[in-house]
Amino acid sequence: MARSSSSSSSSRTVPWGSRCFFPCYDGGRGTEFNGCNVPNDLLPSLGATAAQHQSSTPSRFRKYLVWPYDPRYKVWETFLVLLVVYSAWICPLEFAFMRYLPRAPFVVDDVVNVFFAVDIVLTFFVPFVDKKSYVVVDDPKKIALRYLSTWFIFDVCSTVPFHSIDHLFNKYGLGFRFLNVLRLWRLRRVSSLFARLEKDIRFNYAVIRCTKLISVTLFAIHCAGCINYLIADRYPDSTRTWIGAVMPDFREDGLWVRYVTCLYWSITTMTTTGYGDLHAQNAREMLFGISYMLFNLWLTAYLIGNMTNLVVHSTSRTRDFRDMIQAASEFSTRNQLPRQIEEQMLNHICLRFKAEGLKQQDTLDILPKAMRSSISLYLFYPVVHGAYLFRGVSSSFIQQLVTEMVAEYFAPKEDIILQNEYPSDLHLLVTGEVDIVAFLDGTEQVYGKATEGGLLGETGVLCNKPQPFTFRTTKLSQVLRISRPKLMDIIQENAEDGEIIRINLQQVNI
Repeated sequence: MARSSSSSSSSRTVPWGSRCFFPCYDGGRGTEFNGCNVPNDLLPSLGATAAQHQSSTPSRFRKYLVWPYDPRYKVWETFLVLLVVYSAWICPLEFAFMRYLPRAPFVVDDVVNVFFAVDIVLTFFVPFVDKKSYVVVDDPKKIALRYLSTWFIFDVCSTVPFHSIDHLFNKYGLGFRFLNVLRLWRLRRVSSLFARLEKDIRFNYAVIRCTKLISVTLFAIHCAGCINYLIADRYPDSTRTWIGAVMPDFREDGLWVRYVTCLYWSITTMTTTGYGDLHAQNAREMLFGISYMLFNLWLTAYLIGNMTNLVVHSTSRTRDFRDMIQAASEFSTRNQLPRQIEEQMLNHICLRFKAEGLKQQDTLDILPKAMRSSISLYLFYPVVHGAYLFRGVSSSFIQQLVTEMVAEYFAPKEDIILQNEYPSDLHLLVTGEVDIVAFLDGTEQVYGKATEGGLLGETGVLCNKPQPFTFRTTKLSQVLRISRPKLMDIIQENAEDGEIIRINLQQVNI
């Protein structure tokens, strides 16, 4: 029997029906589900006393403060991330080709710096969550002190327009270039964005992870190519450089040609292809090449490790499934089991693999008992209420019954109940079809069929006698099961309903 839940703990198990209750829609009313409907990222402390000392909603803050989880502030942060992506591309390019670039990129940089300067001022008005007490701090003095003692200096240094100062003096010195590279400090915002997206259920985790890995790789290629060009550009003898050896007048070539050549060298070095057409010609380039290749060893290990985790995560279930199939086949061969039993074993394993892939029970297990009961009533109340044995009973009886039932899947040609078996459970067929089989004189005879909404083994359970028939599925079936002790307890607590059930059973058996 391919059971999708454990029967040992009824309080942690709630059935599911043929209708899927997991689609991203709100009760079928057409409202699309766009992620976790949690008002903010902050969870309140446990207990009413702790909650009294904690401000967790925007209405409790001072009017001039900016709620850190406000959707408008999130849009502002996303906009800044786009500016960071631009800075990450233009900063190495300006570092290497500063005196060859037109004025336009530097004007854009000044505009970008204005936005980040505004963000520096805005940060003084954004409350923060204390990592020790997990309480939102909205005291302006504490906000300012925290920011001044952490990232303020770095943010200011990454916002100062050193390139404009360099252009003002027209020196193009290395000192200003290195100071201009401080803008890469803003990349921490991109790292935080990827960390949030990986937890956002609206986006595919594997896609976000691969995007992050590709972005890191492209950024490394871009930076290495620009740095290597700067080394060649500042070397006294241009013909004894990696690019001057093949392009003697490379400084006179177009900026696009030189940039593509840098990327070509960087990619061939990173991938260890090494065609030999571009290679180090002096000690400076050799030292940088050694450093870059050592960095590539770490980057390659990082990429392979992450990609391996993604592949293993997606294939581990399949591997375990194949191992289980192999073990079951070997068990059947070793013990010389009949072919019919072997097929039932393999079908059960296959069906359990499919059921576990839906993660229905995992989803139910993390929900409160009341919520699981609500789901169970929505899915199975009409089915149970329509069964002949429960016609005329009270709604409260049906509700008690449904919340104690467990859903199970059965593969075709699988026995649900065996003839002469001790009556331990009552079964209700939700979907599928079941043959009612009896063994007489060593031969099987089909006495009838049970269809959707039919009860299986109710006579043996209620009369406490061995089951008179074998119930075998003819196609994939879903069955609700409730143990006999739980059923009898519910009947004893509802004496009037129990009498109605007894009358219904007698009328069918007459």
